[in-house]
Amino acid sequence: MNQNNQLSRKRHFALAAATLAQGLILAGAQFLLPATALAQSASTGPGITAKASQGLPGFTAIKQINAGDLNVGYVEEGPANGPVVILLHGWPYDINSYINVVPLLTKAGYRVIVPHLRGYGTTRFLDDHAPRNGEPAALASDVVALMDALKIDKAVLAGYDWGARTAGIVAALWPERVKALVAVSGYLIGSQEAGKQALPPKAELQWWYQFYFATERGRVGYEKNRHDFAKLIWQTASPQWRFDDATFDRSAVALDNPDHVAITVHNYRWRLGLANGEAKYEALEAKLASFPSITVPSITMEGDANGAPHPDPATYAKRFTGKYRHVLITGGIGHNLPQEAPRAFADAVISADHL
Repeated sequence: MNQNNQLSRKRHFALAAATLAQGLILAGAQFLLPATALAQSASTGPGITAKASQGLPGFTAIKQINAGDLNVGYVEEGPANGPVVILLHGWPYDINSYINVVPLLTKAGYRVIVPHLRGYGTTRFLDDHAPRNGEPAALASDVVALMDALKIDKAVLAGYDWGARTAGIVAALWPERVKALVAVSGYLIGSQEAGKQALPPKAELQWWYQFYFATERGRVGYEKNRHDFAKLIWQTASPQWRFDDATFDRSAVALDNPDHVAITVHNYRWRLGLANGEAKYEALEAKLASFPSITVPSITMEGDANGAPHPDPATYAKRFTGKYRHVLITGGIGHNLPQEAPRAFADAVISADHL
């Protein structure tokens, strides 16, 4: 046997040994995973959620239902006959913001619904040609459509970021459907006209990503780097929250939704008056442009270390004309308040329900 053949055989056996060793390591690692991770990978339906667990506890059963323009992916936990709470997440986060809130509420007897907003997770448009519309009235209409599809007459609505704005809009426009409201950063209802008003330079700096999304460069950049972009937002919006990579990765999977970039970009362009909404929402947006009062029992919340743009509570308290309370959560709590302070958020939901 010549020298070349000997070298070839040695390389072949080395590669085979390395492949076998890798297989044994992976097989062994599977048995070392916590039961929650194995359950999620085995029971999750749509593939977009099956990749996310990384061994962390997570929502293991995502349901799907047709509601309005969407097939909505959502979590439902707690007693079927319990009072309903709907929890709405923000951008660029997902339903796992409520991973530690849900068990606190179900233990208190609530039926808890946590939907993926349009453009997130397993939520999909029913019509492939429907506009990928991110305007506020569209997201609020999605919540009402979901309540109709699930035959929920009335619910406590709670959220932060986009979720707080959406919950507030539903409370303002459909108060008969809302038993109580919890909104991080308070009254976030706006209009295109308001969005055209210039802010002081320091305030404009906080909205840098809105101007980035106004450009084609920004759209392409977000499409290409959405996970890195989202992690940067998490870090700047919650500067004292020391989340690890596994926690971020569990949520980042939801951003791989094929409509996510289009919905995000449209939302921020619409706010600046650079993109049109849909005609079917014009009447709703006209009502919102008048900054309607919220009459349902409400608790607004703020973290003491929120690094995202947010209004001073004193500027919006008058918008809440029903029973109302504001709560400041201390201890370095940032923008993603339900995930950073789940007990405080759950307590606010229960307290709002009893105002």
